[in-house]
Amino acid sequence: MPNRIDTTFQRLRSAGQSALAPFVTVGFPDVPTSEALAKTVLDAGGDMLELGIPFSDPLADGPTIQMTSYEALKHGVNVASSIEFLTRLRASGVEAPLVFMGYYNPFLRYGVERFLADASSAGLDGIIVPDLPTEEAGDFRAACNRAGIHMIPLLAPTSPDSRIEESCKGASGFIYCVSLAGVTGARSSMSSGVSDLVGRIRRHTDLPVLVGFGVSQREHVEQISEFADGVIVASALLDAVAKSPAGAALDTARQFVRGLKGLNGTSD
Repeated sequence: MPNRIDTTFQRLRSAGQSALAPFVTVGFPDVPTSEALAKTVLDAGGDMLELGIPFSDPLADGPTIQMTSYEALKHGVNVASSIEFLTRLRASGVEAPLVFMGYYNPFLRYGVERFLADASSAGLDGIIVPDLPTEEAGDFRAACNRAGIHMIPLLAPTSPDSRIEESCKGASGFIYCVSLAGVTGARSSMSSGVSDLVGRIRRHTDLPVLVGFGVSQREHVEQISEFADGVIVASALLDAVAKSPAGAALDTARQFVRGLKGLNGTSD
């Protein structure tokens, strides 16, 4: 069976469209609501979904995602329950690509081969591991390949061309282009160097390139779509959910994603 990430990008490229990949932390603000959020943001226009597995030391994440991980951990969310979460999404009819974003230590503790086999059976398409550098990722990447899961590298403005080339050699699915040197978090404007970074990446791969970190508004999506294949939106969406009135999280998320797609005020 073809990987859903591959078929989704083929469809989007054929239609001349860029991808929108929202991010939801498994278990925030609680497990049932996060499951409903996942389906809501896909129904609102998300083309694929990044699911954050909460971790106590999320070194790549800024205050918003740190907060959501902390709340999810208080609800007892871990690797096993995140896989169960994935299973329920697939059982409910979700067909979009689903990508885990998580840190290496919980996967190692669970057992890498076991984790990837269980996640693949549950319907996982890709995985992002921010604290696993390219030089040390060979065994994990090989295990991902055996499980039919794309291992997606992160490349940043500080990445030299040699690292970009090496990371692209083993990559599959897409490349995660970090728009700035720093942690996740919504920004009011995009880094001026992100288009140059995407250009440097494209010299080494034909894979789609998605831009994340700091993407927070429709203007960013339009700007990035001129030179990249799509965006990942995390902190800005989770900020909106966290600040929403009681009982309004789903409506807030729906309107936020529709706004990013340019659909608010339309009947689409």
